[in-house]
Amino acid sequence: MDLDAELAAAVKPLTGGARMSVAVVDVGTGASASYASAAGETFDTASIVKVDILAALLLTAQDEGRELTTAEQAYAKTMIENSDNASATKLLAVIGGETALDAANERLGLTGTVASHAWGLTQTTAEDQVALLRAVFATDDAESGTAPVLSAASRGYLQELMSQVEADQRWGVSAAGTDGVLKNGWMPRTTTGLWDVNSIGRVAADGHTYLMAVLSDGHTTQAAGITRVESVAKAAVGVLHAAVAG
Repeated sequence: MDLDAELAAAVKPLTGGARMSVAVVDVGTGASASYASAAGETFDTASIVKVDILAALLLTAQDEGRELTTAEQAYAKTMIENSDNASATKLLAVIGGETALDAANERLGLTGTVASHAWGLTQTTAEDQVALLRAVFATDDAESGTAPVLSAASRGYLQELMSQVEADQRWGVSAAGTDGVLKNGWMPRTTTGLWDVNSIGRVAADGHTYLMAVLSDGHTTQAAGITRVESVAKAAVGVLHAAVAG
């Protein structure tokens, strides 16, 4: 079965004229699929980049052999749980700016993401966001002989914060299952008045665990974007579940 083709068939009717991309992987089986309206297209991250910024900060702390400072922990908590923008700006500066974020992304396995000083305008792909999620939700596997880039403590910290985002931000990929651990991003573009709406995270459904990223832009309202993102997330899980069930 061509899962990419199946996903494209499921997603295209749901876009409503917006530009959308999705990537999903079944953690247990390794089955994966992705869809984008054009090869290599990128999207503004909006606030999903805050997971990336925190991952880069944790890598910095690992390299320096230290824990996060009290101030860094406070910024990290509000940045992820409340999507606080000032905290993201502060922590991007702490790690060394967009150049340092690009360097961290190379280590994390992101190959098509280009950081921006205006962090919400960082360009990324759905596949790269799933690569980031793989780093965040990796497990220690002694047989592989390769340790995850992020330490167990760093991974646990990121997962804990992503599991505690405030209630009114728990939309998006969480609609595709239960036990959602996620970060969302949303941003109106001043040039067009249209909305970027993105969601990344891990969900459980039908006894399987999925990592998923849904990226989109061109929505007339944030609410319309959320509805489409959630529909696409459900469709993506449905495609992989059907493949396993079939």
